[in-house]
Amino acid sequence: MTNKQPYPEEFKIEAVKQITQRGHRAADVSARIGVSQHSLYKWIKVYAMPAHERQAQTSHTEEVRRLKAELKRVTEESDILKKGRRVLCQAVRVRYAFVMQHEQEYSVRRMCKVMQVHPSGY
Repeated sequence: MTNKQPYPEEFKIEAVKQITQRGHRAADVSARIGVSQHSLYKWIKVYAMPAHERQAQTSHTEEVRRLKAELKRVTEESDILKKGRRVLCQAVRVRYAFVMQHEQEYSVRRMCKVMQVHPSGY
């Protein structure tokens, strides 16, 4: 198993410039620098736009990823509360039984948080 180090960003930018600004063919550049054409085309998608646009796009992508994760977490907590609303007012033993019943559907740690019981008691 080989552990390849990623190419430096300057290397990628220079390779993209050879194609976009100097008019070299992607096949020629990939053969010359020893990188697959697929990698070159991915680099072109990323590095062909100016740095400030690239940074803005990256921050938007990270924000979307974070918001999707948060939506998934909140939706799961909401579903747990809907299913376990009768259990919340009962004894701790009943809440742990609810967690045990639904351990295949939801994360045990998240159910314990929503049911206000400690995961180590499960």
